[in-house]
Amino acid sequence: MRYAYLLLFTTFMFASCLDESPKSSLDDQQVYTSAKDVYLNTVANLYNYIGGDADSQGLQGTYKGVYDYNTFTTDEAMIPIRGGDWYDGGFWENLYLHRWKADDAALYETWKYLYKVVVFSNEALSTIDKYKHLLTEDQYKHYQAEARAVRSLYYFYLMDMFGNIPLATTINENVENNDQKSRPEVYKFIVKELQETEPLLPEGHSNQEGIYYGRVTRSVANFLLAKLMLNAEVYSDSDWTDNQQPDGSQIIFNIDGQQLNAWQACKVYCDKVTADGFNLSADYLSNFAVHNETSMENIFVIPMDKLIYRNQFQYLFRSRHYAHGGAVGTSSENGACATVSTVRTFGYGLSNVDKRYAYNFYSDTVRVDGKIVRLENGEPLIYHPLAAEINLTNSPYIKTAGARMAKYEVDRNAYNDGKSPDNDIVLFRYADVLLMKAEAEVRNGESGNAEMNKVRSRSGMGNKSATLDNILSERLMELMWEGWRRNDLIRFGRFHQSYDQRTAPQSEADRHTIVFPIPSRILELNKNMKQNKGYKTTTPDFNK
Repeated sequence: MRYAYLLLFTTFMFASCLDESPKSSLDDQQVYTSAKDVYLNTVANLYNYIGGDADSQGLQGTYKGVYDYNTFTTDEAMIPIRGGDWYDGGFWENLYLHRWKADDAALYETWKYLYKVVVFSNEALSTIDKYKHLLTEDQYKHYQAEARAVRSLYYFYLMDMFGNIPLATTINENVENNDQKSRPEVYKFIVKELQETEPLLPEGHSNQEGIYYGRVTRSVANFLLAKLMLNAEVYSDSDWTDNQQPDGSQIIFNIDGQQLNAWQACKVYCDKVTADGFNLSADYLSNFAVHNETSMENIFVIPMDKLIYRNQFQYLFRSRHYAHGGAVGTSSENGACATVSTVRTFGYGLSNVDKRYAYNFYSDTVRVDGKIVRLENGEPLIYHPLAAEINLTNSPYIKTAGARMAKYEVDRNAYNDGKSPDNDIVLFRYADVLLMKAEAEVRNGESGNAEMNKVRSRSGMGNKSATLDNILSERLMELMWEGWRRNDLIRFGRFHQSYDQRTAPQSEADRHTIVFPIPSRILELNKNMKQNKGYKTTTPDFNK
């Protein structure tokens, strides 16, 4: 079944992945002759961009894009300067210290990537309309719904990262000259789109092999709606620099004929995901195995197959020491590591260290296949979790400081020095659903203990009271390396504060850094746009 589906996927992947603006030598009448043609050249085409193989492309897997801006800007992880390595013009240090600027090239490339898929979604919707005569009424409604849901996914990341953004919904609207909408306006649009499309989306599990593999299904929409409700106070705030914020208990949504506050609404959507048949896998690490398509827990993934897709997963490669990479048969870059505060949260060095520490990190003496990995001088390779610093140039642990990324099983048959494995990249997971529900209950004056402790007990950890502080720590330990930390810290009011080795400057007291600046090049191209508060508008260097 998987081979047949991947063969089908490949036929349209090559039609678009190699050229983002393909021009067929055939006219439309020859290209569009059936409902299958319409689907493959519209909705299916959008899934080519969920992953990527170049910087700033894909929702995860590559460098200097959505994932890095949501991970290395937080207390979770860092990419230290290691002497002559990883300075990169100060890029990684600036992420960690919140010193990004509107003319940063990577920020612009990330914006372009996200809007590229929005534009392609609008083109897909237009084409579906144009060839409606080839479709049944059900096909037309379902194709439209899926394209709108994909567009909503990308607007979610744009709204989350940039706040006030252009909202283009037709091919006649150009992102470069469209009016800028406030964050609450975009938020309401995304919620409305997902609520309207959710009943029309396929019911299958997107992570499992078959015709729904890698697609935005009903469960994916419900997960995203739960996330939108949980962050309602943040996304409903039109001015995040005035130190005032709406109250989630007073933000009301109409769901299935009921008027519910944000926390109640979040719980409803969490329960919808549960009703779709998701559950915690008995084995935490099975969700990240080389062949993780049978997971009971993964809700939305980037499909990976080194023989089929161009998508890459570069993070293990980026994190391991050179000798460690060589021991598993790949190269590596000796970069990313956990922060000291992260390993302390797991209880590193204490008798009661969380069992998920060993799942998520390579730490201390490194062994591969039971054998100690050795450096060129014959000494054992030892990672030093408590030695991590943003600049290790003068540290005796310049090459070995920091606990390194584990979590995903190493595919010993991966291509591209380990960057093209078969592990599907996990974007949405059911453990997050349980933790969202626990948090919504606590914020709504309820317990939350049952959901949080279900997640803890799966990894053999004892019960804890579901306070907000405990939930935030639990989210770090459970969802380490999964790209949600910035979202969490903002919701908990901590992103703009000092943490780990970062001292927040007084200029961040207004919370302006909870969104990134609108890229300077966009402001230059679109005179209708205004820069987000707190950021300077700079003249872009188009040769940069």
